[in-house]
Amino acid sequence: MYKELIVASRNKGKVNEIRELLADLSVKVTSLLDYPKISDVVEDGATYEANALKKAVAVAKATGKMALADDSGIEVAVLGNAPGIYSSRFAGKGASEKDRNRKLFEMLRGMPMSKRRALYRCVVVLVDEKGNEISVAQGTCGGYITTKERGTNGFGFDPVFLLKRYGKTFGELSPSLKARISHRARALAKIKGIIKKAI
Repeated sequence: MYKELIVASRNKGKVNEIRELLADLSVKVTSLLDYPKISDVVEDGATYEANALKKAVAVAKATGKMALADDSGIEVAVLGNAPGIYSSRFAGKGASEKDRNRKLFEMLRGMPMSKRRALYRCVVVLVDEKGNEISVAQGTCGGYITTKERGTNGFGFDPVFLLKRYGKTFGELSPSLKARISHRARALAKIKGIIKKAI
C-alpha cells in the first residue's frame, strides 16, 4: 500500500501537473478535491513560502497525512514584480483565469515586448503528518507576457507566458516539455528526493 501525499489545492490543473511530476514515486497523490470537507485556507501570508506552509500545515493537521502545498505567481518586472503573491486574486474575488489574463493585458497595454519581461515563480513546501516542515524548494522560469492568449494547454497564466527560446507560450508547449522546464517542475525536482525518503 502506497503512502498518501495530499496536495493542498483544489485547482485541477495544478493537482494534475503535480501528480504527473511525481508519477515515478511510490506514493498515492491525492488532493483537496478528494477531501471536500476540509475548509479552504486563507492565503494571507506576506510571501509564497508563508502561504504554502500555511496550506500544507492546515491539511496535514486536518487529515493526519503528509501534505504538499505550492504557492506560485507571475512577476512582471515593469509592474514592480506584481501581481506576485496576489496572482490568483489581483483581478478581484471570483475572477476567472481569463479575467486575470485580461487584467494583465490591460496593465501592460501599449508596452513593447522588451518591457513585458516576466518571471513565473513557485515555492513548494512539504510537511509530515503532524504538520512539521520537512522541506521547502523554489523554482523559477523566465519569459514574456504576450498581447493575446495563445494555446489551450496548461492553466492560469500559461496561455500568456511566452518563452522566446521556443517561440511558444506555456499554453502551446507540449505537457512533456513543460514538465521539464516550468517553475513548478524545477521546484518539485529539488524536493523529489526528500519526498522519496519521507515515504
